[in-house]
Amino acid sequence: MSPLCLPRIFSTVHCDAEGAPPASRTVSALQSVKSAVAVPESELRRWRRTFDANAQTVIDGNKYLNKEQFVNAIAPKGDLSKIGRNQFGTLFRVADVNKRELVSWDDFVVFETILKRPDADYWIAFQYFDVDESGTISYDEFKNVLNANVGPDAIPFDFDCDWVKLYLGKKNGAHVLGYNEFTQLMKGLQGERLRQAFKYLDKDQDGYIRAEQFKKIILDIAGHKLSDAVIERLPTLTTLSPGGRISYSEVNAFHNVIKEMDMVERIIREATAKTKDGRIDQSDFLNHCMSSTRYSLFTPMEASIIFHFAGRGNGSQRLSLLDFAQLLDPRWKAPGDAEVKPTAQVESLFHQIAHSAYNFGLGGVAGGFGATIVYPIDLVKVRFGGIHGTALTVTRPIACSTDENQRSTVVGQLLYKNSLDCVRKVFRNEGFLGFYRGLGPQLIGVAPEKAIKLTVNDFIRSRAMDPETGRITLPWELVAGGTAGGCQVIFTNPLEIVKIRLQIQGEAAKLEGAVPKGAVHIIRQLGLLGLYRGASACLLRDIPFSAIYFPAYSHLKKDVFQEGYNGKQLSFLETLTSAAVAGMPAAYLTTPADVVKTRLQVEARTGQTNYKGLTDAFVKIYREEGFKAFFKGGPARILRSSPQFGFTLVAYEYLHKFVPYPFNGTSREVETTTLASQREDMAQVRARNALRILLDVHGDFGRR
Repeated sequence: MSPLCLPRIFSTVHCDAEGAPPASRTVSALQSVKSAVAVPESELRRWRRTFDANAQTVIDGNKYLNKEQFVNAIAPKGDLSKIGRNQFGTLFRVADVNKRELVSWDDFVVFETILKRPDADYWIAFQYFDVDESGTISYDEFKNVLNANVGPDAIPFDFDCDWVKLYLGKKNGAHVLGYNEFTQLMKGLQGERLRQAFKYLDKDQDGYIRAEQFKKIILDIAGHKLSDAVIERLPTLTTLSPGGRISYSEVNAFHNVIKEMDMVERIIREATAKTKDGRIDQSDFLNHCMSSTRYSLFTPMEASIIFHFAGRGNGSQRLSLLDFAQLLDPRWKAPGDAEVKPTAQVESLFHQIAHSAYNFGLGGVAGGFGATIVYPIDLVKVRFGGIHGTALTVTRPIACSTDENQRSTVVGQLLYKNSLDCVRKVFRNEGFLGFYRGLGPQLIGVAPEKAIKLTVNDFIRSRAMDPETGRITLPWELVAGGTAGGCQVIFTNPLEIVKIRLQIQGEAAKLEGAVPKGAVHIIRQLGLLGLYRGASACLLRDIPFSAIYFPAYSHLKKDVFQEGYNGKQLSFLETLTSAAVAGMPAAYLTTPADVVKTRLQVEARTGQTNYKGLTDAFVKIYREEGFKAFFKGGPARILRSSPQFGFTLVAYEYLHKFVPYPFNGTSREVETTTLASQREDMAQVRARNALRILLDVHGDFGRR
């Protein structure tokens, strides 16, 4: 095995000591590399796993990576942020220190260690341009490497310009660049290329170029830094000033925005966080620039450009953080931009039905999980809200106990003083299982109820969503949620009338000595039409509940926890918090309709008020018990609805993760490998970042 040559990376490492065998020199070099950067052992194991998984070339019993295998090992999977896979091949030349077109395990460790350097992007570029491995960059090396890695359609670059001479002297001169000098040249190269490109395209030298010429310049030097939405709108820069053309000042201003994109994002984040509505205009942006930095970073023209592209041509409006995402994140795509699969790859009807059944099943399990957790709270809410405040006549005398907690048998006396009193009496009279009376019908109805609600809401939102920005207006959000709530009543009303009567009869049976009746008996007694008694009140509750809940849930995820920004996925706690908090106002504000619905669906007994319909119930409750009666059980309703929706949605998300769709042809073994490979993401991100300086030279660098 050839010795490693590392003096260009770590000056303290000497691999060519005389008298030492090659193997020992290699081991010594690797030990120096490891100690110099304190590489954790676990990281070395991950590198080894990546190397072994991709190294398919075996020579004399040793594994090696060829160029294609090397790219597979280091390139991020999936979205490469507009970097072609073949462009990662430029890094192969740096890793192949022995110029054998093969990378050994030792070479791979050294390469991954280089990527851990804070200046890895400049160091990789320096090694790539240093063709003769002299530790310096000459004029010819700079010119030849640059010409060899840009496409034939690239705008010509004048290597005999004064700017190049300032760094490298005249052609064939003795001036060469060391590493630090090279970094300064590369930092200013993009600006010089922009200046030369503008001058080259401005044939009549009037200081203006056309929109398509501006787009050509930006794609050459910074196309990999911009999202598709911004690239498509590059020609609209002509609308910022009259004349329909673009000046050098505007081109330079746009380039400055791209160079300082990290600072743009920081200022936008800080400025939007300080406003009440989370939105800012150009004045807010510039004012925050002045207050947060010692010197002004952005000119009014640059601010206009930022807001022009973030506002999709309307730079005068106030914009939120998510509006700027398409400018700040090159991976940003309009939510409606889904890849259209070829006809041959469209799922069969069987798989479509099976996948729908899969989602339906998980939704039912998740809904049942959430309902089971909060069912005791629901029972207390129903009994306290449905009975409290009504006169109860006992038709049979019941022996009274001397225990002070024994229920009174006085006709007309209130059953429960408050929610805690209800909990105490249910546990005393019916035991722990009494809190789950009527749970069976609830679980049976949860699956179709959740399926219809989620499906209808998602369907309407997808149709009303702006295909380019992924936004939906608030009126359409309310329509989507309200319609979903209305559709679910088909299952909700029969479910709840049976559940409520099962819950109520437990206490009544204890008082009157009657035998509790089962769900089947209640269904037969009510009949089909009876199962929809109180449906008007149910609609009055469920439509506004969903109209409040779904928009609140969506905005909490996006505006508070910033879901989707820079590819962010919400954590368990963030999802649970969003779902739970959204349920609080929705639950409490719809309590009056829930109280009326419960009174209509409870079977009236002797001595209790009988309600003829929705209006009659509202009038009698208000007349007999006052306005406060409409909010009886409101806190209990919040305690039930808020955690129920939270746990339901979290359970649904995690069921999809841990119980994958079984008919996609992916085995458990493959899935485990995929999960393990996610631990390599940091190394792959470093590899992508290492290309930044080379891609700043030209967007097509390394594609040839």
